[in-house]
Amino acid sequence: MDAGTLRGTIFIVWLVVLLVSERINPRRPFTPLTGKRVLNNFALVVLNTVIVWIVLPWIAYDVAIWAKSQQLGLFHQLTIPVPIKFVLSIVLLDLVIYWQHRVFHTYSWLWSLHKVHHADTEFDTSTALRFHPIEIVLSMVIKMAVVCLLGIDPIAVIVFETLLNSSAMFNHANLYLKHTLDRTLRWVIVTPDMHRVHHSVFREECNANYGFFLSIWDKLFGSYVAQPKQGHNDMVIGLNQFRDPKEMAVHRMMSQPFRDK
Repeated sequence: MDAGTLRGTIFIVWLVVLLVSERINPRRPFTPLTGKRVLNNFALVVLNTVIVWIVLPWIAYDVAIWAKSQQLGLFHQLTIPVPIKFVLSIVLLDLVIYWQHRVFHTYSWLWSLHKVHHADTEFDTSTALRFHPIEIVLSMVIKMAVVCLLGIDPIAVIVFETLLNSSAMFNHANLYLKHTLDRTLRWVIVTPDMHRVHHSVFREECNANYGFFLSIWDKLFGSYVAQPKQGHNDMVIGLNQFRDPKEMAVHRMMSQPFRDK
C-alpha cells in the first residue's frame, strides 16, 4: 500500500468512527437540519477535491520528494539525527498551521474566504472539512513552500498531514468527553470543547483557540480561551449574517466570500 492510499484509508476509517461516535454520544443536540447540512458539507468536499486536482498538479508530498532529490531546504543541510529532524518537522509544520489560521482571521480578504468554514451553524465532524476551494489552494501553496524551505522529509509530510486531518476531524466532532478526559487531553492536543469556542458568534471567542493539532500554541501566544462564556450547551455557533438555512446550499457557500449576507 502506497503512502497516499494509506493516508486515504486512515482518513475514511477515522471519519466514519467520528460520525458514528458523535451520533451515539453527542455533546450538543443535533437539529432537524443536520442531515441536509452534513450532506451539503460533504458535497463541497467533493467539489473542492476536483478543483484542487485540476488547479494543483503537485501536493506537499510531491514537493517534499523533489526537494529531497535536490537536497533543498534547511533540514537537508543540517547534520542532526533523523528522529530529531522528524519531530522538529511535525512541530514546525503545526506552528505554521497555527499562524496561518491566525493570519486568516486578521486580514479581511483572507477572512472573507475563511468565513465559509465559520458560517456553519452547527459544529460537528463535517465542519472540519468545510472550506472554500480558494482557501484550500492557498493553504496548500503555503504548505508546499514551507516544506521546500525547511526540507521536510516526505515521510514526515505524510505523517503530519495524517495527524492534522485526524486531529481536525476529532476536535470538530460533536462528541461528549468527560471533563477530566478533556482537561487531560488538552495539555497536549486540541479537544472538541477547546476548539468549539473558536466557532462562537462572539468575535473575542472566534479570535481564539486557533490550533488544530497541538494545544501549546494558543497558550504560548496568548490566544487561549478555556471555555465559552455562554457554556457549551447554550453558546451560538456560526456567523450572524449567514444563519438562513438556505446558506447551507453548496452554491451559497461558494459565494459567501463575495457577499456580506
